[in-house]
Amino acid sequence: MSLELTYLLWSAILAFVYVMAQAGTYRLQNGIIEADTNRDVAPEPNIFTGRATRALRNFHETYPVFIALAIVIEFSGRSDALTQWGAMIWFWARAAYLPIYIGGLGLVRSAVWTVSAAGLILMLAGILV
Repeated sequence: MSLELTYLLWSAILAFVYVMAQAGTYRLQNGIIEADTNRDVAPEPNIFTGRATRALRNFHETYPVFIALAIVIEFSGRSDALTQWGAMIWFWARAAYLPIYIGGLGLVRSAVWTVSAAGLILMLAGILV
């Protein structure tokens, strides 16, 4: 299994961590009973629930790109140092992003997002070069 596919596997676990962070903060804020409703009238999120929700939404914006690039790299046999570094950079930046976002470190969060985007660009460059 290529390094990119290994990180794709670990990214599924990371996606679960993002979902559980959002679900956990929601339950801490509103309780289990409220969390188990249809949420037709959802309460305003507190600061941590709001941040966890936005972090999850942001993860969902780049995750399909990572999946597509990892699969193309695998099927095209284009795995090399550039694509491997890109996958590692994207993964570890996304792993760091969640606690940074929930912690409210705005400028650091933006920098880490930029690093993760650079990882995707490296993966794409490895495919195209």
